[in-house]
Amino acid sequence: MSEPVVLRTVTRTQGANRALKDGEVKVRGAQLRFEEVPVLVQAFRRMVRALEFDVCEMAATTYLCAKAAGVAFTAIPVLLVRGLHHGATQVAAGSGVSSPADLEGRRVGVNRGYTVTTGVWGRGILKEHYGVDLDRVTWVRSGDEHVAGYQPPANVVDLGSGESLQDHLIEGELAAVVGADIDDSRVTSLIPEPERAAIDSIRVGAVYPVNHLVVIKDEVLRKNPGIARAVFEAFAEAKQPYLTSLTSSDIDSLSGVDRTNRLVWDATGSDPIPYGVEANRDVLDKLVSYALDQKILSRRFDLEDIFEPSTLGLSG
Repeated sequence: MSEPVVLRTVTRTQGANRALKDGEVKVRGAQLRFEEVPVLVQAFRRMVRALEFDVCEMAATTYLCAKAAGVAFTAIPVLLVRGLHHGATQVAAGSGVSSPADLEGRRVGVNRGYTVTTGVWGRGILKEHYGVDLDRVTWVRSGDEHVAGYQPPANVVDLGSGESLQDHLIEGELAAVVGADIDDSRVTSLIPEPERAAIDSIRVGAVYPVNHLVVIKDEVLRKNPGIARAVFEAFAEAKQPYLTSLTSSDIDSLSGVDRTNRLVWDATGSDPIPYGVEANRDVLDKLVSYALDQKILSRRFDLEDIFEPSTLGLSG
């Protein structure tokens, strides 16, 4: 019997993958050697720029940009992390910025790069649900992009080196910030009761935004036929005890992404974090559309072109 292939793997520990990281679930024909990267976005950057890992959790929009740039890794439809982004846009309390329309003609900060997935969803919600003309906003990014060759549109500018989005917001130099998650009593969500607004929109048919998926280095895929399916199946198996725990828990005992997943489950009556292309076609198509509209992508990707072919028919 051949030895299992050892794969350097990065994925932040969370409910849906804990059984895999704890070793309760195994990957058929492979051993995932988990490495911890305390700031997960640094793992994204290391993977995009140096292909440093064999299997890696990856921000969804970073993946789309990397795919467009020809980076040699391919996603499997394990959609690990989702979020509610109606609260992604924050304003200074008492600033007079009281509605999304007030952002037009103003400068709005963007946490890190313009292509950060939370920012893409936050801006998309502002346009689709609140009518904001995104082209009439100057987006001020506080960092660079994971995909080094990406060129942002003309209405994206850089914050000064060493300067703070929070300071600029509170001092009135920015009308709002997107994706910064500022915890300060002087800062509030632009959209009132954002959690309720997001859940209400999902209840009537909006998508539950995807933030992270899983990629595998193309070299690994070539050398190990069947590995993509095996990794997918292991992640899907590891998710099941998490779902059982989620549904059996009192919602008041939950916090963070666990609470959010449970709220979405209660609103829709179904698994809030399904894996597989077909189960996620609507949310993935929406993300691609937002990325096109925001000039992050120059052409539309068909989902069949961005996921590993052997995983297209899988679900979990």
